[in-house]
Amino acid sequence: MQPLSRKSEHFTDSVIRRMTRISLQYNAINLAQGFPDFDPPKAMTDRLAEVSAEGPHQYPITMGAPNFRQALARKCGRFMGRTLNPETEMVVTIGSTEAMVDTIFALTNPGDKIAMFSPYFENYRAQAIFADCEPVFIPLVPPTFDFDPNVIEDAFKTGVKAILICNPSNPSGKVFTYDELKTIADLCIKYDVYAIMDEVYEHIVYEGHKHTYMNSLPGMWERTVSCSSLSKTYSVTGWRLGYAIAPQPIMDRIKQFHDFNAVGAPSPLMEAAIVGLDMPDSYYEEFGAHYAHMKKLFTDGLTSMGMEYTDPQGAYFVLANIGQYLKPGQSDVDFCVEMTQKVGVACVPGSSFFKENVNDIVRVHFAKKDETLYEALNRLSDIKKKMG
Repeated sequence: MQPLSRKSEHFTDSVIRRMTRISLQYNAINLAQGFPDFDPPKAMTDRLAEVSAEGPHQYPITMGAPNFRQALARKCGRFMGRTLNPETEMVVTIGSTEAMVDTIFALTNPGDKIAMFSPYFENYRAQAIFADCEPVFIPLVPPTFDFDPNVIEDAFKTGVKAILICNPSNPSGKVFTYDELKTIADLCIKYDVYAIMDEVYEHIVYEGHKHTYMNSLPGMWERTVSCSSLSKTYSVTGWRLGYAIAPQPIMDRIKQFHDFNAVGAPSPLMEAAIVGLDMPDSYYEEFGAHYAHMKKLFTDGLTSMGMEYTDPQGAYFVLANIGQYLKPGQSDVDFCVEMTQKVGVACVPGSSFFKENVNDIVRVHFAKKDETLYEALNRLSDIKKKMG
């Protein structure tokens, strides 16, 4: 038999999705994979019921249904402070994951380097490998996950083609300040580096912090691709509606890869989602307040049981320190499997997010109903006894 692809030797299956399967096996509360257990906006599900009867049910225009792209341009343009052309500056994808893959293929050639911060979302490294690119990791320093501009510049000096940034960040919860983004932007311009922005958590930002769009900074529209999705903002992770926004010369290339990679996003779901994109500002205010409530409930519970954790500035993840619960020589992966089985709560081993040698951190998320979070905290309250 001919040998199979060597690329897959450089990464495993998704540890996050693996933990979901293990969670289902032991009937645990899944705080590993970041999806809510509450409903999307009723206006969207009501519209979906109508669409299920009236259509559309066939292939959409490859780049996304025109009325959906027009609504997307209105919504994103409002928050970005820019008039977006739905015909030339955006494409609708199968989740933001596809948007990121298409973007990496559009911007890079085999052998190019892509800079990314560590900790990083596990998909990024695999996506770089898909494109035969070399990941270059830049450490974020806990607990506030700051960075050293000199380290970024050293990475850029090696000939980096693009930098990939999640803002707000998964898994650290960091929200990059304007000044931090300006520092990165200036280096991008100086060294002719593209910025690939994963902004799926753009509307989950906590008090004292503000999300800034990289493409709004001086000189950055021309070299920035903003990737996002409806998954988190409207609690529809299963709808798989993502998108990329970029200037036309870049978008033309992204569209080429999307066309042959995915054909198109689900036409009935795009039709149903338009009412979500047309939500007033009050929706995003209430949405943000809901996440602030869940964050406080969950982190207060962790504090009361004496568990150390990082306080997220955005997104809905907490990095918790499990050092006090680890058995001698136990890996964080084995710990997470054991905790799922014995405690009934699933989380993600931190080693899947860090380039550095990290074994005492796990990622947990709190995008859950109050009763789910209370039950999870109740189960975690005697973790030391259960893990024995």
